[in-house]
Amino acid sequence: MAKLYFYYSTMNAGKSTSLLQSSHNYRERGMRVLVYTAKLDQRGGGKVHSRIGLTSEALHFEPETDLLAQISAEHARRPVNCVLLDEAQFLTAAQVEELAVVVDRLSIPVLCYGLRTDFRADLFPGSARLLALADELSELKTICHCGRKATMNVRVGAEGKVERDGAQVEIGGNERYLSLCRRHFFEATGRRGYSQ
Repeated sequence: MAKLYFYYSTMNAGKSTSLLQSSHNYRERGMRVLVYTAKLDQRGGGKVHSRIGLTSEALHFEPETDLLAQISAEHARRPVNCVLLDEAQFLTAAQVEELAVVVDRLSIPVLCYGLRTDFRADLFPGSARLLALADELSELKTICHCGRKATMNVRVGAEGKVERDGAQVEIGGNERYLSLCRRHFFEATGRRGYSQ
């Protein structure tokens, strides 16, 4: 039975690596996979890239992309066995609902990988809808510099200073974001009750 999956984590937890491994597993068995990534994130040249060097060609989605129509057309042309979607936090709520239709009506499993929260600890719209609608939720784990599980992302400026304000979406990697445990996130962002 097909399901809608949401694999979420902080930055640098291996989301893209996990997606690429899933893609390899399906393709190794002769199955057709559609891989999507956000057009917004052009760091990888429109491909899905992992920090350990794995890559895959990918289709792009942006807010106006009708994923249901695209996937349905591809499936009618030649059966699709799985849809894998990187940077799922950039989905719109409507696109998440389209992916639910892909699962429920076309019986195609959809595996979404993305961040749960932004640098202010607010949910992304796509992540919020996935948390509400996904059949299976799975947290991919990484660690804070203290050794605890990292659950939050902070954005840092050129001098390494933590940024508290700004646009929700700003593309970047290790040079712009750090994964921290809640305690160190609250300390770094100057939350009340946490001393630095």
